[in-house]
Amino acid sequence: MSSDLNPRTWLSDLSTANGLLTRLPLGGAQDEWDSARATRVYPLIGALVGLIGGGAYWLCQLLSLPTLLSALIAVAATILVTGAFHEDGLADVADGLGGGGDKARKLAIMRDSRIGSFGVIALVLSIALRAAALAALVAAGSVIVSLIVAHAVARGLLPAIMAFLPLARGDGLASGTGRPEARHALSALGFAAIIAFAALGLGGGLLALLAAALGAGSVALLARAQIGGYTGDVLGAAEQGAEIVVLLAVVASL
Repeated sequence: MSSDLNPRTWLSDLSTANGLLTRLPLGGAQDEWDSARATRVYPLIGALVGLIGGGAYWLCQLLSLPTLLSALIAVAATILVTGAFHEDGLADVADGLGGGGDKARKLAIMRDSRIGSFGVIALVLSIALRAAALAALVAAGSVIVSLIVAHAVARGLLPAIMAFLPLARGDGLASGTGRPEARHALSALGFAAIIAFAALGLGGGLLALLAAALGAGSVALLARAQIGGYTGDVLGAAEQGAEIVVLLAVVASL
């Protein structure tokens, strides 16, 4: 049976993607480990992360916590679930690209486990912008829906970057993950679109997709210009850029 039709293969991909993108102990039978193919279900894992963040916000509101505090806890919940996976990439990219020098120097800074001033500033802005956007949405239902869409769509664009942008170096997490086939990148975009349209309607869903493309695309183009392509850190930064811009777009459309 084709992998596109075999349910066990899809379950294997979900388990593989979950193991990479989150810290959730969700096991499952893996007939084969194919991390490149598993990118097609990234939006589904993203939707789960957003749902958990939305649930944290809802619980905080039940406890009558202030809106901004609830929003910060919701963002913290998504960071806890993912182990700050994408935030780490954002900080490394900010330090590497902001630190100057040639390609080799920038890649070396990005690989350094220490965080610099550009990385700290990027993380503070990322958390602040997301929390402020969620706080502006006010209603718990709007927060939950927006978080699901933002996380799903942001991750749905990553396979396209992986499929069409060159690798900046031949080792590291991105290289080990492999390059998704175009059809798997399209599947990820399809899942992201379905989630966006189902949650926000045609107009809102289209706005979210365009906003995510702007956020992730800007990071990808900057990385292509400065280091010649993408790394795992670049993918993390692209996810963060897309997630932030989607939430801001939803707020702006209110």
